[in-house]
Amino acid sequence: MPHDADIQNSLQRLVEGPLQPGAVVGVLDQGRTRLFAAGYMESERRRPMPADALFRISSMGKPIIALALLQLIEDGLVALHDPVAGWLPELASPRVLSRIDAPLEDTVPASGPITVEHLLSSRFGAGILAMPPGATPIQREIERLGLPGFGPDDPANGMSPDEWLRHIGELPLLAQPGESWFYNVSTLVQGILVSRIAGRPLSQQVAERITGPLNMTDTSFVVPADRTERLTAAYDPDLAETDDPRSSAWMNRQRIEASMVSTAADYLAFARMLGERGVGPNGRIIGEASLRLMLSDHLTDEQRREGAAFLDGRGWGYGVSVDPARRMHEGWSGEIGWAGGLGTSWTSHLERNAAVVVLGCRAINDPEVYAAHVELTGLCLE
Repeated sequence: MPHDADIQNSLQRLVEGPLQPGAVVGVLDQGRTRLFAAGYMESERRRPMPADALFRISSMGKPIIALALLQLIEDGLVALHDPVAGWLPELASPRVLSRIDAPLEDTVPASGPITVEHLLSSRFGAGILAMPPGATPIQREIERLGLPGFGPDDPANGMSPDEWLRHIGELPLLAQPGESWFYNVSTLVQGILVSRIAGRPLSQQVAERITGPLNMTDTSFVVPADRTERLTAAYDPDLAETDDPRSSAWMNRQRIEASMVSTAADYLAFARMLGERGVGPNGRIIGEASLRLMLSDHLTDEQRREGAAFLDGRGWGYGVSVDPARRMHEGWSGEIGWAGGLGTSWTSHLERNAAVVVLGCRAINDPEVYAAHVELTGLCLE
């Protein structure tokens, strides 16, 4: 285990470079949580970065939303291989493009229904294409409709969940259900499914069943009014501000709840629960059998290759990156985690219940920013 000074010194060096203006690192190892902060919350006002700063965790919310759906499966309210049409009639009669770049009317019938498992594994047939913007007719139609979920987080989008899902159901799928892995859109559909089954907003379900029992008091889909001073700024790779913490889009309730804010300590509490096989400080959050399914790879070799632009050789469980081809039937080992596009990352080593969270202000799709996250994670897990 590295000394605290080594981590702090590395973090300080990196916030003066690719992680500027500031960042927080959280480390969980041998039951002990350590937090490190350096730099500033924003470039303009240069407020020192506190260890409890709030960050927009973007896609690091994916495993939390997937877990919420798995809990409803454990409750017996829906089954893993049930067609989703009973709850999401908008997806009852999908059609599939004859090829990715085909005209929107050039379709074939779906070979089978979209199931809950297809949503959890991101294989229901819709998502972000790793292609230049506007390269295909369906990309151009998605842009014309202004649909969230196909690009960066857009919490200020005014489209309702029902309207959004209606558009998704009217668009042809990119591939047959279960055939291919596509990024991001499945999570938004999962959230709507959770809300409809539970009969209340996703945020309430998550708060009562996950973040509340785990004492994750700073994790939510909106920044409470009494915590706005702890919200950092957000920047693109060129350090142009994309969200001002004084007027942040995350200060208002999202119509399609998908993008969360959190702290390093809070997210480590979630990681600790996963490492403890589903048990939190106030009791069990999820059954071990369900968690093993969540943390197993559900992709084929071909699906991992098709998703290489996002997966980079990794496998995919339910809302989380996992070791390729790993099945969690026996033992409790392997590396899991994921990153948030606005500048956050998380990695856990299950066998030692160790985890590292790196929360920064600068978007992670810059190679130098990504490399800094990798460097810090590697140092902390030595």
